[in-house]
Amino acid sequence: MILNIQNETSRLRAVILGTAESVGPIPSIEDAYDPKSIQHIKAGTYPLESDMVKEMEAVAKVFKKYNVDVYRPKVIKDYNQIFSRDIAFVIEDKLIKANILPDREREYEAIQHVLDHIDDDNIIVLPEECHVEGGDVMPWNDYIFIGTYSGDDYPEYITARTNMDAVIAIQELFPHKTVKSFELRKSNTDPKENALHLDCCFQPIGADKAILHKNGFLVEKEYEWLLDFFGKNNVFEITKEEMYNMNSNVFSISEDVIISEKNFTRLNGWLRAQGFTVEEVPYAEIAKQEGLLRCSTMPLIRM
Repeated sequence: MILNIQNETSRLRAVILGTAESVGPIPSIEDAYDPKSIQHIKAGTYPLESDMVKEMEAVAKVFKKYNVDVYRPKVIKDYNQIFSRDIAFVIEDKLIKANILPDREREYEAIQHVLDHIDDDNIIVLPEECHVEGGDVMPWNDYIFIGTYSGDDYPEYITARTNMDAVIAIQELFPHKTVKSFELRKSNTDPKENALHLDCCFQPIGADKAILHKNGFLVEKEYEWLLDFFGKNNVFEITKEEMYNMNSNVFSISEDVIISEKNFTRLNGWLRAQGFTVEEVPYAEIAKQEGLLRCSTMPLIRM
């Protein structure tokens, strides 16, 4: 398999879609990875496996409609394997293994049947000190956008997933690209004040547009840089509530086709007004774990 990812929106040809089969029992609060999951565990509204399986199958059906090759992880009993974006990501023809939370190492092992089709030279394992997850990494043509957190209190945040060591390592891997990092707002307790990954508050769409949430960025001038880069008229600004519901975490099949959650009425209306085809799916149950469509997909080939 020859990998090829230059950006977020070129025509998708092959993708790894996570699986909700055998996700296991509702986790304890101590075992949850993010404040939104904790909120739903406490409220007794944590999503059911059967509902999440249906939601993911709706996405698989859309991929089939557009003739996309879909790979699924090998199912591990009682193990959450929904968010395939966390475990690895592709830039150009390289698959970079994410240095994820130690508890999640088996998720990577479950895609070995896909890795077997990729040349070993094109699989990169970063040094141990480089923390990174795919939700923070966005190839965008000549740029690579990366969400990070560089505060001294980084170790205290379960929600801080990508550090500056990883940003530097990725710049060294792709010296011909401009790597642009963004400091994200983190909270272990309030999901409305937490940008778990960059794609929780920003995502490029189409050829020159973006979805953006100002409060997800710790440094206002970094948010303003993105606003200037895409142009204010090309940016859809989402509210705190829309960020909480994961409105920026849609997924592009091509420059003019986007998979979006069916309840994102304001966003979906704007997308259609911009000329996009919007494939609506139910994904509100999966969103309770602070991840949505981009989080549960890992593109391998776009061209």
